Amino acid sequence: MRSIVKIIRIAAFAAVLIGAAAGSNVARAQGAPPSAEALQAAKELVTVVTKDTIKELAARVTAQVWPQIEQGLQAKQKIAPLQLAELRHEFERIQLEFATKVMEDAPAIYARYFTAAELRELLAFYGTPIGAKALQTMPQITAEALKLVMSRLPQLQADAMDAFTKVLKQRGFDI
Repeated sequence: MRSIVKIIRIAAFAAVLIGAAAGSNVARAQGAPPSAEALQAAKELVTVVTKDTIKELAARVTAQVWPQIEQGLQAKQKIAPLQLAELRHEFERIQLEFATKVMEDAPAIYARYFTAAELRELLAFYGTPIGAKALQTMPQITAEALKLVMSRLPQLQADAMDAFTKVLKQRGFDI
């Protein structure tokens, strides 16, 4: 059961990264509430930025994390390929639904960090060949970055546990 919980946590982490990656162009907050004009421009920008990105990124993340999930599921009982395919489809659907829902709040975030004019500049940029290429390649780049993070996550967890154990022992806890 613990391995399945761990796998689900990894999957949830992946879903969070999808949402973060889809909104990765956000800069520093300006502090003032966004104008209606900025909100409208932000909605247009989010539509352009997330149009195909979320779906493609969800598929890429699924391709990377699914083998671990499948292994965890198979460790408990033999699951037929048809059922595994159904579970995989459901996993991808849940990721896509989650990321889409998260991105509903993205325009307000963009509008807090960028002026309406800056948002229109971003929209114009994504209309250029390099902007279009950025939109097309960002899911792949993000998926590769996620793979890198996931490969290093066990070491991060081990380092954190070692550090926690050391600090707690220094504070007199019997670990």
